[in-house]
Amino acid sequence: MSAISIVYTILYYAATAILILGVANKVIIYAKTPAPLKIPTTPAPVTRMGVIVRMAKEVALFYSLFRANKWIWLFGWIFHFALLLVLLRHLRYVTDPVWWWVNLIQPFGKYAGFAMVIGLAGLWARRIFVERIRYITNPSDHLMLALLVGIGLSGLAIKFVSHTDVLQVKSFFIGLMTFDLQVLPGDPVLLIHLALVAVLMIVFPFSKLLHAPGIFFSPTRNQVDNPREKRHLAPWAAKLERD
Repeated sequence: MSAISIVYTILYYAATAILILGVANKVIIYAKTPAPLKIPTTPAPVTRMGVIVRMAKEVALFYSLFRANKWIWLFGWIFHFALLLVLLRHLRYVTDPVWWWVNLIQPFGKYAGFAMVIGLAGLWARRIFVERIRYITNPSDHLMLALLVGIGLSGLAIKFVSHTDVLQVKSFFIGLMTFDLQVLPGDPVLLIHLALVAVLMIVFPFSKLLHAPGIFFSPTRNQVDNPREKRHLAPWAAKLERD
């Protein structure tokens, strides 16, 4: 194996471990964090099924953001939906044979990278030109957006500008999964793209991007609006009350 292949093998094993363990740790922390108050954002559902429907609308459609700001919703939804298509399309690099529905979305996923970058550009422009958003924007917010844009642009460059041996790339990643290490092509654009993706995997558990699993633990979204029908008491508060 080449030195580049060895370096990227170690990098991706480390990035995968950090991503999985980091996200799992955060989810455990979220699950253990007490929610002592009944604080669902109204109008809120009054049944558990209503909460499930509400969460589905938030995850799939960004419903509350749509009601709050149509422009932010538009760019945010374009980015997230395009990102989903891109990720699903990339499943062809880690499956053999490739699932039929992954083949089906290839033409859409191929151009979703453009939509992804456009959505990110709109969200980034908001942080630069909208004064109240610029005031609360940290350097890390710009760095995360730059990282995502870099991933999108380098991916598009691999597809439309500087082509690489995709079969060898697939062999490399399947080899990682089966511990049968393979050679990675040394194309500069590919190496930049993969390095940026690895950086994203490493920083994801420690960044604001963790809102992806975090939304499911938000008491303003996952609580039933029934304070009159049922008293809300956190487990630690119930223990104090019994004592």
